[in-house]
Amino acid sequence: MLVPKRAKFRKQFRGSMKGLSMRANSIDFGEYGLKATTSSWITSRQIEAARRALTHFTQKGGRIWIRIFPDKPITKKPAETRMGGGKGDVIDYVARVLPGRIIFEMAGVTKDIAQQALKVAANKLPLRTEFYEKK
Repeated sequence: MLVPKRAKFRKQFRGSMKGLSMRANSIDFGEYGLKATTSSWITSRQIEAARRALTHFTQKGGRIWIRIFPDKPITKKPAETRMGGGKGDVIDYVARVLPGRIIFEMAGVTKDIAQQALKVAANKLPLRTEFYEKK
């Protein structure tokens, strides 16, 4: 799973997710891509599940690029714990994804296979996406 090697600060505020993606909103490496149409947090586990689905579907053919990285720590307090006592422990890392961001890119496969593979990968993610082709 994807996890940062080190971080300047161990815990972060939740933040807001307004607006459109200003970076990674065009295909730069491959021929086909999966573009987000809604905003969401994507956990490192969800990214790994989608990546595994892509490689399984393409039978190790072609090339895949992951354009997001989970760098935001998410904390949670243990179950049945009273209020107070500070912020909880870091349980997972997420990537913030805004509408318009390319999540995955593919090359070296036909359009049909890429479309089907990215559809399978999109089912593993908690946001709405669309198939995107290099223009």
